[in-house]
This record gives sequence, structure tokens and C-alpha cells, in this order.
Amino acid sequence: MPYKNVENKAMLITYADSLGHNLRDLEQTLNGPFDGAFGGVHILPFFPSSGDRGFSPITYREVDLAFGTWEDVDRLGKRYYLMFDYMINHISVRSPEYQDFLKNKDASRYRDFFIRFKDFWKNGEPTREEDEAIYRRRIGKGTYIIANFADGTSEKVWCTFSDEQVDINCQRSEEAKRFLKDNLAFLSEHGCSLIRLDAFAYATKKAGTNCFFVEPDVWQLMAESRDAASAAGVDILPEIHENYFIQMKLSEKGYYVYDFQLPMLLLNALFTGKTLYLKNWLKICSPHQFTTLDTHDGIGVVDVRYLMPDEEVQDTKMKVYEMNPGVAKIFTELRGPLEKSFNTYQINCSYYSAVGESDERYLLTRAVQMFAPGIPQIHYQGLLAGKNDFELFEKTQQPRDVNRHNYTLEEIAAEVKRPVVQKLLELLRFRNTHPAFGGSFALKDCGENELVIRRENGDAWAELRADFVSMTYEISCS
Repeated sequence: MPYKNVENKAMLITYADSLGHNLRDLEQTLNGPFDGAFGGVHILPFFPSSGDRGFSPITYREVDLAFGTWEDVDRLGKRYYLMFDYMINHISVRSPEYQDFLKNKDASRYRDFFIRFKDFWKNGEPTREEDEAIYRRRIGKGTYIIANFADGTSEKVWCTFSDEQVDINCQRSEEAKRFLKDNLAFLSEHGCSLIRLDAFAYATKKAGTNCFFVEPDVWQLMAESRDAASAAGVDILPEIHENYFIQMKLSEKGYYVYDFQLPMLLLNALFTGKTLYLKNWLKICSPHQFTTLDTHDGIGVVDVRYLMPDEEVQDTKMKVYEMNPGVAKIFTELRGPLEKSFNTYQINCSYYSAVGESDERYLLTRAVQMFAPGIPQIHYQGLLAGKNDFELFEKTQQPRDVNRHNYTLEEIAAEVKRPVVQKLLELLRFRNTHPAFGGSFALKDCGENELVIRRENGDAWAELRADFVSMTYEISCS
């Protein structure tokens, strides 16, 4: 039986050990209480890793033994279309490639695999202006780690994220290009239909630029990635958190994109009762997209800029913090005082808690997501309408873990009995099976507090009427 191709059916986002303890438990859950709710699964990194919950990969050729084997992945790939992660920007400092570089330095085959400051910058260091121009996720974060070689020498190499994740010289190293091609080809042949290019926009770097989505270099890297995956019939999905202009450029060139804008626009509509900005976005967003309300990282703030006035964006952000004082406390303790300015990259909060843990509000947002252009993705904690997990945060001190609760099979059995979860599962099954969603999308005329969406495909139709004052919705269909 061949692997599944991408279908116009909802996709679950989950770690291999978040719904049960491993891939077999995940399969049991998907085929049991979640049967019919999903056509696809994004299994977050399941490779051996040295940190960042899988996003510091040591190798892509193995499944972490704690999660299972390639046979477990294979079974899932024959029933669901799968998405795997490829961390195009970086690799673990514990990887064989980096360890060989540290051992052999200039005699290593990986001597130009990493971005060495002495080779990248004209004088071995960026000027103050060049350094300040670099796009950073966090203000003040450095851009390098020290490589300490076996011969006793040391030098700076580029590091965008944590000290466990050293950047790859994707653009200039032939060894890095082979690494990209070989690994994408390997993953493409092991059950997936999509490969998500994590942190893609950081992978293009050029002195004198912001080293983020650098054009035209970025299009060459996109083409190389697509070519490597497409030989096995697999497509790519670049993961980029920034304003919507980048998504539009990608979509125009035929690439899948994420709708990271929808979460904040829906929250704004909930908090104000007004749907103007939400409607404007739904009119122009790409149909060739995956929609999200929640992810394993949190709720993006930077993504929605220019789709609402800055004041509206910040008021929406502050409302989430006001309704979730525990989340605000974590932010202020780790990052500094909350301000009504663009000092927030994302909000680390479950979407159920972001809407005030109201079943009515939550189901309203999910109904809109089901009817929006594109394929809906549901984060596993959102699927179970999970609240913020502050207990997990206290153990790990990782803010994103408030939205990364690990459910036992017993917990799942209890949670799926909740009416809000049952209704969400019904919405997902409806979205997956009604033929209207394979056709056109149209916004209908309505009041400033309402949203009316109609989906049509031949004689089949489905219509959503949502009221953001009463927080109610109705669905009618052929």
C-alpha cells in the first residue's frame, strides 16, 4: 500500500510522545477517539536530538528509540498524509558533522559546512552597523558560538538560536548542499507527503543585509529544496514568522504557506466584536495554505502586523495577557516589562486559554478556521481544548511548554468526553467529508459584527454565519 498524498483534510500537529508515550500510542489515538477527524499528521521532530524538543537534530536517518521505529512511521504514512520537519538553518552541535569539524578543523570535509566569521565578514567581524542590521528573534541575542578545536585554537561560528543549534552554510558550501539534497531525498522516501522547512528565512545570509529572507538568494535555496524533495513526489512548506508580504511572495510562486495571521485576527474580532480586519484578510489570503490558530511555539504576534493598525495589534496582545496573568508573569520575569510595543514575537499561551477558556468563543474560532481558505491544522493541545500547563513550565522553565502538555492515554479518554472536544471533533469530521470544501470560497455581505462564509463545489454548498457579539455561529449545508 503506497503512502498517502496530501488531501484537503485537517492535519494534526503533535510530538511523537504528546498523545500517549510514543508513535504506537499516537497511532492508537488517531485510529480510536480521533477517527475521522484528520487526514494528515505533522509529527514534530522525532529524530535523535540534543535539545529544543527535537529541533536540534543530530541525524535525520534515525527515529529516536524513545518514540519507536521507521516501521511505526511507515504505518502512519499509509493511513495519513504526513509532514516531517527539516531544520534547514541549523543542526545540533553534537552532530557527526560538527564534531568532525571540531576535531579536524581545516582538514575536515565540513570545514566550510558551517558559517565561520573569519570567512563570512570582511574583517572577520561584522561592523556595528552590520551587526545591528541582523534580524533577531530576540533583541540582544548574539549571533555566534565559539568553536573550540582539538588543536587548541578557537573561532566564531554563526548561531542564530540556542547554543545547541549551529547554523549551516546552505548557500556557499557544496558539502552543505549535498547534505540538504541527501537528507530531503531520504525523508521523502520514508512516508511523508510534505517537508516543513523550519526557520527557513534565517538560512539565507549576506553581509550588509538583515540576513533574513535575503532575495534573490532565497529563491535559489527554495528551488534546491523543492527539487530534492519532488523526486519522490513530496512538496515543501517553508515556516516563516513575519508579516504577510513574505507569504504572498511565496504563494505567488506556487509554494504552500502558513496562515499565521489568522490567530490574532480572530482574537481581535472576539475582543472587539468587529470583523473588519478579519474579513479583509480572508479576501486576500492564499488558498494554497495551511491555517493555524495554535502551534507548538505559541501565537504569533509579528505575523499580523500591517493587517491591523499597530494599536489594535497591541491591544489584542495585551488583552490576552490580561486574561492570562500567569502567562504575563512568565513573560515579565524572563523578558522584562510588558509594553504596548512590538517587543513581543509570540505569545506563549494555549489558544483555549487565550479566548478566556470559553467553550463558546473557542468553538466560534474553530468554525471560522474550518471555513477559511486552505487546510486547517490543529495543535494537539488545542484539539483537547487544553488550558495552559504552568506545572510543566515550572519543571522546564521553557515558556512554550505551557502549550505542550503531554497527555496520557487515560487523560485523552477523559478529555474527549468534554462537550467542547466532541463538538470540535464533529467540526473536523464535517470539514473532512463535505464536498463543498473542495470548491470555491466567498465572503457574503453582512454586518460589522458578523462573518458569513459560503463554500461551494458544484451543487454542494456549506455556509457559516458567525456573530461576534453573541459569540454564536450556525452552519447550514446541502
